[in-house]
Amino acid sequence: MNRRATVARKGTAGAGGRPVVSRWVRHPCCVALARAELRNVLDRWGLAMVADDALLVLSELLTNAVRHAQVSRGREIETRYSREPQGIRIEVHDAADNWPQPRTPDAYGGRGLTIVAALAACWGTEVRDGGIGKAVWAVIAVPGGGDA
Repeated sequence: MNRRATVARKGTAGAGGRPVVSRWVRHPCCVALARAELRNVLDRWGLAMVADDALLVLSELLTNAVRHAQVSRGREIETRYSREPQGIRIEVHDAADNWPQPRTPDAYGGRGLTIVAALAACWGTEVRDGGIGKAVWAVIAVPGGGDA
């Protein structure tokens, strides 16, 4: 079975400063596919120096959506990567109304948002356009605070 065809549907290519947008079926293997896509975007945009932090943040946000965004069948998770003057903005959209809440880590998890907060210059959650669901986002800045 071709996993890419069943898991990912590519969107915007990110030319001319437009965000790169992709939709993913709510399945754990979409995390690795989205990471590969983000790595290519970072290379293309000359932001390879933030790849480690950006890929880890994406993994945490997307894994949370895959695990916790209980939505009706056929609803997809969307990722958006936008070039920012200071680095890259990573967004994960889903149609679920449950907003992420940092929690005390235990043996089973709870570290994801703590990791995001530690690596991102800023992060947050907002209502999606149309009022259904949420977008969780983080900005990964280029080291040294200069323009990317």
